[in-house]
Amino acid sequence: MTTMNTMVAAAALALHLFAVSATRASTTQSSSPPPQPPASAVDISSCLLSNGVANFSLPSSPSYTPLLNSSIRNLRFALPSVGKPAAVVLPATKRDIQHAVLCARSTSLAIRVRSGGHSYEGLSYTTENHVPFMVIDLANLNHVDVDPVSATAWVESGATLGEVYHAVGLSNRTLAFSAGSCATVGMGGHAAGGGFGLLSRKFGLSADNVLDAVLIDASGDALTRATMPDDVFWAIRGGGGGSWGVVYAWKVRLVPVPDNITVFTVRRTGPAELIAGLMHRWQYVAPSLPDEFYLSAYIPTGPSSNGNHSISFTGQVLRPKRLAMSVLCQTFPELGLAESELSEVSWLESAVKFAGLSTVANLTSRQPGVGQYSKSKSDYVQAPISKQDAVKILRFMATAGSPAPEGAIQLDPYGGAMARIGSTMTPFPHRAGYLYSIQYSVSWKASDVDCADEYVGWLRSFYDFMAPYVTKNPRAAYVNYLDLDLGTNGWMNATGGTSYGSVGHAASSWGQRYFLANFGRLVRAKTKVDPENVFNNAQSIPPLYS
Repeated sequence: MTTMNTMVAAAALALHLFAVSATRASTTQSSSPPPQPPASAVDISSCLLSNGVANFSLPSSPSYTPLLNSSIRNLRFALPSVGKPAAVVLPATKRDIQHAVLCARSTSLAIRVRSGGHSYEGLSYTTENHVPFMVIDLANLNHVDVDPVSATAWVESGATLGEVYHAVGLSNRTLAFSAGSCATVGMGGHAAGGGFGLLSRKFGLSADNVLDAVLIDASGDALTRATMPDDVFWAIRGGGGGSWGVVYAWKVRLVPVPDNITVFTVRRTGPAELIAGLMHRWQYVAPSLPDEFYLSAYIPTGPSSNGNHSISFTGQVLRPKRLAMSVLCQTFPELGLAESELSEVSWLESAVKFAGLSTVANLTSRQPGVGQYSKSKSDYVQAPISKQDAVKILRFMATAGSPAPEGAIQLDPYGGAMARIGSTMTPFPHRAGYLYSIQYSVSWKASDVDCADEYVGWLRSFYDFMAPYVTKNPRAAYVNYLDLDLGTNGWMNATGGTSYGSVGHAASSWGQRYFLANFGRLVRAKTKVDPENVFNNAQSIPPLYS
C-alpha cells in the first residue's frame, strides 16, 4: 500500500486559520470596543469549536482572503462584487466534514463544497441567491492510497488529479487512472461530473471506474455503496457535484497501460480552406481510431497577422511510436505527421506533458492563486460538419471584434469505450452516437475586465452560430463544463426550501441538456438522499418535494 499526503500551499495557513479565536481570547487596551463579527460568524465559530473542528477561517482573520482565493480558478468569481462565505472550513478528517455539515445546518448557512476550485461557474465557492453560506474546502483531504496488487486506490476528494497521477504512476509504471489532463482539478468535482480524459476512449470516464465511495449526507451520516440506495450510488458518479452531500473519498479502479506510450502535440497553420479541411477530416478519423488512440483538436480564434489560421492536434497512443505512425499515416495522411514529432514516454510522463508541466514532481503543486477570467460553454456533435461549414466556423472565429478575445474550441473524440458503455450505466448519457464534444472558451486579462461583457457576449453569439451543427432536442452539454446560461434554479433560501413543482420546469431546462433521459432518475435519487434540499446551488438536482 502506497500513501501520499501532499499538503497544499494554502494548508500552510492552517496554523493561523482561526486567528480570530486568539483575538477574542486576548485583552485589549483600546478605549472603544472592537467591531463585532456578524451573528452568523459567531454562531458558526461556536458550533465548530464546540465540536472539535478548529481548522477554519472567518472574514475577520488575516488568513481568510488568501485561503478563499487560493483555489479560485475563474477570477470572475474573485471580484469584490461577488458574495463571500461566512466561513471557510478545512476539514482534516471525515469527522470534521460531518460536524461541518451539521454546524452549517444548525446555523442556517448554505453549504458549498470545494475540492479543486475549477467549477466553471464558481458554484463550489459562491452563492447566487445572496444567502449566508459556508465553504467546506477539502484541500487537506488529499490522501491517495494505492494498492497495485488489486489495481485499485482510495482517493480523498480533495486530492488533485496531479496528486492522483503522481501516486499511481510512482506505485507502478504500468498502472494509470482515467481522468482529465489538468493537474489542479480536484478529484471530488471531476468524478462527480463524469470525468472525461485522454484514456476515456479505452477505459471510460473517471465515474465509470468508481467502485465505492464514502458520502456524508445531510444528517452527517457516512454512507458507502453497501449502505446508500443504489440510485444514490449511481447518481454521485456523474450526476454533478453539490446535490448529494460531501463525498469524502472514492475507491477507483486503476487501468493497465504499457511501459511506454506515444504522445505528440502538433500545430498546423494555413489558409481557412486548409485548416477547415483538417478539421473536417479529423471528424471521421478521431472517433473511429482503435481504442488505444486519443486524438483531439484545438482551434484558437484567428487568423494571425498574415491571414493564416491554426489548428493543433494532441495525441496519446497506448502503443509504440512505430505502430502509432503506421495507423495515423494510413488514416489521416492529410496531417502529414513526421516521426520526429512523436515521443515515447511513460504514462506518468505523459500526464506531466499534457498538464503543461516540466517535471513529475510538479504534478503535486496546486499552484495556489493561479487563475484566469473566463467563460466556457459546451456542445456535442453527432454528424460530421461539412468542410464548407467548417470554413464558416473559422471565419466566424476570425470576427471576434476589437480588442479580440482569447477564444478557442477544443474538440474531444468519443467512440471506443465511450460508445460501448450504456447511456444509463451512470448519469453521464453521451455515449453511442456521439462523435465528439466541443468546449468553447474565452478568456481575458485583468486589464480587460471592463470588456468582460463584450467577450462573454461574443462567446454566446458564437454558441448561437453553432446551433445548426450540433445536437438538437435537446442541445446537449457536459455537466463538468457548467454553464448557467442553460438555466438556473430559483431557490429562495439557504436550505432550498422549494418544491420540485415550483422549480422543476426550470431545472429541466438545464438538467435534460446535461443528463437527457437520466434526469428523472437523478431527481428520484435526490429525493432519497436529500429530501430537504440541504445541498443545493444554481444547478443542483431538485428533490420531488421539500
